[in-house]
Amino acid sequence: MQFYSYLRVSTTKQGFDGLGVESQREAVRRYCDQVQGELLGEFVEVESGKRNNRPVLAEALAACRTKRATLVIAKLDRLGRSVSFIAGLMDTKVPFVAVDMPFATPLLLHVMSAFAQHEREMISARTRGALAAAKARGAVLGANGKVLAAKNRADAMAHAETVRQAIVHAREAGCVSLPQIAAFLTKHGHKTAAGGRWYPTTVRRVLARMQAPDA
Repeated sequence: MQFYSYLRVSTTKQGFDGLGVESQREAVRRYCDQVQGELLGEFVEVESGKRNNRPVLAEALAACRTKRATLVIAKLDRLGRSVSFIAGLMDTKVPFVAVDMPFATPLLLHVMSAFAQHEREMISARTRGALAAAKARGAVLGANGKVLAAKNRADAMAHAETVRQAIVHAREAGCVSLPQIAAFLTKHGHKTAAGGRWYPTTVRRVLARMQAPDA
């Protein structure tokens, strides 16, 4: 069996850092190994699940039609957050499988997406009510977020300084490209700010914080 994977993250930050994408990629890889399937390629989209206009998903579906392959996703909610969207996807006749429920029937997929949509609507309603109540009490909405954002920026700058010398050593060792530097940092036990392995995009962000040119 042949597959194309579709990975989706909701924010540009997740997409650039590779956070979220990596866990989906690993889940898809494990599934393909289990069923002895061939992964022909992957499509990554940075878009909110609320939006139905997904150009990358359209490309993935077109690729599946061309190769008569199956679309594989890590979780059903990576496809869409509404019953109508899932139903529309089924109407394309392109087979797809969600790793978190690989044996789900079309009926079960409809039911699960309906529950998910209802849950999101309830959460949204509760959030709006809580914000309205806080505003009525005179709370300044977003103040904590600004403080947290400033702290996150300071922490990121501090972390960039801790790996500055390691990046210098990487360049001295002949690493000139972002992938080479990422591999060097990972190999020598240096962690990203999130405590994970390095990727070219995370190296680029650290270099930008250090006000150094990209490798």
